[in-house]
Parts: sequence; structure tokens; C-alpha cells
Amino acid sequence: MLFSLWFVNKDIEYFMTIGNVMYGWAVDLFPINRSITGKGVRDTLAYLGNLLPDLTINEIPSGTKAYDWTVPDEWIIREAFIDDEHGNHIIDFKKNNLHLVGYSEPVDVWLNREELDRFIYSIPEQPEAIPYRTSYYQRRWGFCLTENQRRALPNGRYHVVIDSELKPGVLNYGELLLPGKDDHEILLSTYICHPSMANNEVSGIVVTTALAQWLKSLTNRRYTYRIVFIPETIGSIVYLSRHAERMKKKTVAGFVITCVGDDRAYSFLPSRKGGTLADRVAEHIMNRNVKEYTRYSFLKRGSDERQYCSPLIDLPVVSIMRSMYGTYPEYHTSLDDLTVISAEGLGGAFNVIKKCLNALEVNYRYKATIPCEPQLGKRGLYFPSSNDDPDAQSNLLAYADGEKDLLEIAEIINDDIFTCADIAERLEKIGLVQRCC
Repeated sequence: MLFSLWFVNKDIEYFMTIGNVMYGWAVDLFPINRSITGKGVRDTLAYLGNLLPDLTINEIPSGTKAYDWTVPDEWIIREAFIDDEHGNHIIDFKKNNLHLVGYSEPVDVWLNREELDRFIYSIPEQPEAIPYRTSYYQRRWGFCLTENQRRALPNGRYHVVIDSELKPGVLNYGELLLPGKDDHEILLSTYICHPSMANNEVSGIVVTTALAQWLKSLTNRRYTYRIVFIPETIGSIVYLSRHAERMKKKTVAGFVITCVGDDRAYSFLPSRKGGTLADRVAEHIMNRNVKEYTRYSFLKRGSDERQYCSPLIDLPVVSIMRSMYGTYPEYHTSLDDLTVISAEGLGGAFNVIKKCLNALEVNYRYKATIPCEPQLGKRGLYFPSSNDDPDAQSNLLAYADGEKDLLEIAEIINDDIFTCADIAERLEKIGLVQRCC
């Protein structure tokens, strides 16, 4: 069922509603068997296309070169199971798509228990978790199961069947460009290549989709927004191989959106260089809107920021997350299910990233128009709005030199960028400052 996102006016009701809407999308998307190519990616993009009618779906043929990489063959999976010698299904891909190692090649063999052990994976420390494993670029096969299932396998013979194909096909990704008054761009990027994991996979998809719907509803966008739904790593590399030159010239800030569904924590991963506009706005908003968060080093990178921030690309891209990938116990296992994420967690992440984008939209530079302090009393401005810090108006004027943007001024005077934007707009209307850019 598809929902409209902008029928509620009150902020609290809106964010409660949007959280529930996103959770509903997550429920729909969770069961899809995604990989870096194939039907699962196309099914996911088709679902998103109903929510974002202007989404374009692109096809890149297998064998296409992208920098140091090559688009692999497409993986088609129809069936996969392990039977005991009596014909009973012990492990069945249809029951949980994490049971099969992604990109497993076809096989139909009988193995004894010792031989089978070479092709099965479990996590001894998490006896009820099915691990997530893939083999995109090396031809092999395997199954994943819980440690308890593995221990329970008796000696005997097992029939292993994987009905799959690896053949030339396409890699798909989705792209939405929302033009603004300025052709400088803000990037939103999420990935669509993992099977049934909730925080690690579908949370990024649904939050990015909700942000895209909200951005599309704006009638007076300042910036152009480039929003991409791509397979992780190979997808971003392919995308950059086609668009990097424009993106390097035009991107002012970007966000990789992943792991944004739980309500345990907030996390921040900076860009490689640090100190970019994306870094500054993310920390400004998080410092003022979340109780606490963990700031990780770029050395802990693990998603597509590795590509966007790589030295010869060097885009100003950061990640705002809830529990960061690799740091929560359910990560890359079957335990990362729909109980790990919540409407509240999704709504909170949406709200924080939305505030970052709003902050970027209002982050202009202003220059004072009168030497020395202007006489505020004769303009009725000696006593500022009761909602403002009494010193905020004069402090903003003191730093309105045409060089510092509002974000920098807000940090200097220890105020919120939106308060500063409201003050700057009032001062501009009466001619005390002029907007530079």
C-alpha cells in the first residue's frame, strides 16, 4: 500500500506518521532476495518506482569496465536446499534467503557430513543467528545456518542442490535528479544489494525514499539533489565512472544513508578530509538535536563513502547513522530482522537528515551594509524577538562579513543555524545585511 507523505501539518504528528509509513515500506521490502544484480534489485527498484514516479532505472551490461572493476555476470537463483538421505529438507533457501551464500554457482551433489562441513558457515558465538555471506567475484558455493543447526547435523549423506545461473546480464541502479535554482548538488546515496536485513539494508532504502518524497514536494529548492539507489561498492564505482567529473565540480555535500532504523544510538562518520560543508552541517545538527552520538574516525569506513571520498574522487560525503554497521550484535545476520528497527528509529533518522538538508538550503553568507554598529533602536530592533537569544542579533551582525556562512557564524555565537537564518532574513528585509551567496 502506498502512502502520501505531506498531509499532516504538525511536526510531531508528521514525524510519527512518517516513521510508521517508512516501517510499512520496510515490511514490504524486507523479504526480497537482493544481491548486486538480478531480480531482487529490479523488484526493489520497481517498488520504489511506485513511490517515486520520476525514478529512472538504469542498466549496465555485464563486462562493463568501471575504473579497476568489471560489472560481473548476473546471478539468477531459483532454488537451493540441503536434504538428508531420507529426502527431508534440512536447509532451504525458500525459508530464509540468508541460508544461501550470495552468488553461489549451481551444484547437485551428494556429500557425507565431513565433506559438507567445508561448504557451510555458522557463528559459534551466536548460535541462533544465520550469517550473511557472499562470493561475488569468486566462483564457489555454500550455505549458511545457525550454529545450533550445524551441531545437530548427524553423520550420514546429504543431497546438496543449488539451481542457479551466472550469465551475462545487467547491473541495475535507480537515479532521481531534482533540479533546484542552483545547479550545485547535494548527493543522497543508499544501497539496494543485501537480502533480508532490516537495519543494514532496508532502513537506508526507506529513509532515502521518504527524504526524496519530501524534497520533491518542495516548490522552491535552492540546490539540485542527486539521489541514487545502487548496489554497494560495484554500484557506486560504476556510477562514479559515469558521473564523477560533473559530481566533482558540482557536489557541495553528500550523505551515504545506511543503518538508520534502530532506536539505540546515533553515529557519525566524517568525510576523509573532514571539515567539509557536509561534516560541518552534520555535526551542527547532531549536536543540537540528538542526546548523544558516537563520532567515528574515517578509518572505520565500511560503505560507499570509501568510493565517494577516495583520493581521486574526493567528494564531501559523510554518513549519519543510528547504530553503525559492524557495531551492533545483529549486524550481517538473520537477527537483523524487523524487530531491530522501529518507526521511532526511522523517523528520528529522517528528521536529523532532513534538518541537515534544510540547514544547507538556508546556509547563505551575509554582509553588513553599514560601517560600525547600526542603530537598532530607531528601527525597532533594540529588543529582538522573545524567541531569540538577546545577543544573537548583534552577534550575527558582528560576524556578517560576507566571508563566513551562517553555519560558521552559528557555531561561533553558539546558536542554532535556523535561528540565525531567521534573524538574517529580518535584517535583510530592512537593509542591514545583504545576502552574498
